[in-house]
Amino acid sequence: MSQKTLRIALNGVTGRMGYRQHLLRSVLELRDRGGIEIADGERVAVEPILVGRDSAKLAEMAQRHSIDEWSTELDTVLSDESVDVYFDAQITSARERGVRAAIAAGKHVYSEKPVAESSSQAVELARLAERAGIRHGVVHDKLYLPGLLKLRRLIDGGFFGRVLSVRGEFGYWVFEGDWQSAQRPSWNYRAEDGGGIVSDMFCHWHYVLENLFGRVDSVTARATTHIPTRWDERGEAYEATADDSAYGIFELANGVIAQINSSWAVRVNRDELVEFQVDGTEGSAVAGLRGCRVQHRSMTPKPVWNPDLPTGERFREQWSQVPDNEEFENGFKAQWERFLHDVLRDRPHPYDFFAGARGIQLAEAGLRSSRDGQRVPLESLER
Repeated sequence: MSQKTLRIALNGVTGRMGYRQHLLRSVLELRDRGGIEIADGERVAVEPILVGRDSAKLAEMAQRHSIDEWSTELDTVLSDESVDVYFDAQITSARERGVRAAIAAGKHVYSEKPVAESSSQAVELARLAERAGIRHGVVHDKLYLPGLLKLRRLIDGGFFGRVLSVRGEFGYWVFEGDWQSAQRPSWNYRAEDGGGIVSDMFCHWHYVLENLFGRVDSVTARATTHIPTRWDERGEAYEATADDSAYGIFELANGVIAQINSSWAVRVNRDELVEFQVDGTEGSAVAGLRGCRVQHRSMTPKPVWNPDLPTGERFREQWSQVPDNEEFENGFKAQWERFLHDVLRDRPHPYDFFAGARGIQLAEAGLRSSRDGQRVPLESLER
């Protein structure tokens, strides 16, 4: 009996994230280990098809990774009935067209976030996908990170008692590009190209909060551009029209208050590039990308405020590391595998376009809050 193969068209994988995380560490990893394992040890092979605008880059990448097919003609690829899945990692402003075309062609669609430039567009895409009877998903990679998986384990085990608050710190210094090259593409800092840290990161914060702690009811935020001039990939100066830092307060339906700072203009003084501190009546935890440390109420010290004496306590040493207790996959690959399983089993993917639309809605509300200087409630998005 011939082996079933899932043929996946990947659009935009010549970019940094599309290449490193989605192609190299996810789809090619799955291909090279023999595909997706299903019932009774049976496997479904994975075959990538590269799509993009630069034929030279695509040809070189295909040769380097032994990929048989590549194309600069998206419509031609989508018209191929043997293609099962379309993935989009293009810049945000170009994404909707590709996703719409894939839905119209009857392909299952998996997309980087945000799936569209507005929540209304994302909801429309979700409804189109539902009517087409396809499986649709948006990247929710941080839920699969070891640190947040350990945090999930603590929540499920009742470690926190009643959760009171969440405090998040994310960011690092992105060089301006003049005397040292920038670590992020220049379009990230141009609002006209879909850039901005609110549009990028608030989508992440939404699904982290929604899936771990509860529905987000409102946001109060301040977005700003700390670095007004940057230098692009050609070494030319340009005006940064998008926000590079945002400071948000998120109120959840169950009374939990979350505060998350996001910045590409901050120097790191923490163990990881992102950390979440969760405080509850029974205990607290600090989770990063990989690690998670805890302090139970029974082991909580009693600090006394005295500004006239040096602090003798080593507060960080009073916390304990949560053990791994399992092997963790790359977060992007883990969600890829989950999405492809959902395609093969013809079941809804939990992190679908509607979930993606709610993340975009939070980003829109955050920008409106910053502009108007007020708390913005979130309305329910109808399926």
